[in-house]
Amino acid sequence: MTTTTPPRSAPPPLEVEDLDVSFGGLKALDGVSFTVDQGETVALIGPNGAGKTTVFNAVCALVRPRRGNVRIAGRPAPPTARLQAAGVSRTLQGLGLFERMSVLENVLVPLSGLRAPARSAERAHTTLAELDLAALADRPAGTLPYPERKRVALARALVTEPDLLLLDEPAGGLGETDIAALAETVRAVAGRGCAVLLVEHHVDFVMDVADRVIVLDFGKVIASGPPDRVRTDPAVEEAYLGLEAAS
Repeated sequence: MTTTTPPRSAPPPLEVEDLDVSFGGLKALDGVSFTVDQGETVALIGPNGAGKTTVFNAVCALVRPRRGNVRIAGRPAPPTARLQAAGVSRTLQGLGLFERMSVLENVLVPLSGLRAPARSAERAHTTLAELDLAALADRPAGTLPYPERKRVALARALVTEPDLLLLDEPAGGLGETDIAALAETVRAVAGRGCAVLLVEHHVDFVMDVADRVIVLDFGKVIASGPPDRVRTDPAVEEAYLGLEAAS
C-alpha cells in the first residue's frame, strides 16, 4: 500500500508573533500575535495610542521589537527598502504624494526600478482606470480634491500588485459615497488573493469589509474574531467607549 504526502500549504502572507515594542519606559506592544491569510482582510482597531500604527511600523521594519517576530510569506520581514520586492505595499495617513507631479507620474514612482517602461505604463494606466482616475492622469496631484488624492495614494500602493497591502486609515476624511467605493475596492483587491491589513477608526467601514477584527488596547490584543462577534464583546465596548461613538 502506498501513501501520498499531502501538499504543504503555503505560509500566510503575514505572521506577527509575540510582538513586544517599547519606547523608553512606555510599552507600545505587549505580546501581540496574529496572522493575515491570502485573500483575507483583517482590521486593527482600538483607542488612540492602542498600538495600531506601531504594529504597522514593526511590520515595515521602521521600529525594532524587543521580542517577537514578523514573517512575510514565511520569511523574516525584510528591511524597509526591500518590502516592495517582498510583495508588501503600504499607504500612509499623510498620503505622501508628490504634489507637483501628475497623477500618472505619482503612480509610476513605485515602478521606477523596472526595466520595462512600456509594461510599467500599462500597469499604471490599468490601475488608474480601476480606481476611476484615468481622466485625471495628467493632472498635478496637488490640485485634486482630498478624496481623489486618497485614491491616487491607493493606486500607487496597488500598482505594484502586492501580496500584502497595508492600509493606514484609508477611510479617514472621506464621505459616505467615497467610503462605499473604497469598500468595493478593498473587497476586489482581497478577491484577487491579496492579504489586506488595515488600521481604521471608521467602524462601519471596518465592519463592512473586514473578515476578522483585532482589537488593541494599551498594546495588547483584547479581542479577535469576526466583526459581529467583536462588536458585541464587553471588553471591547469598555475599552473603546462604544464602537458606534468612535465611528
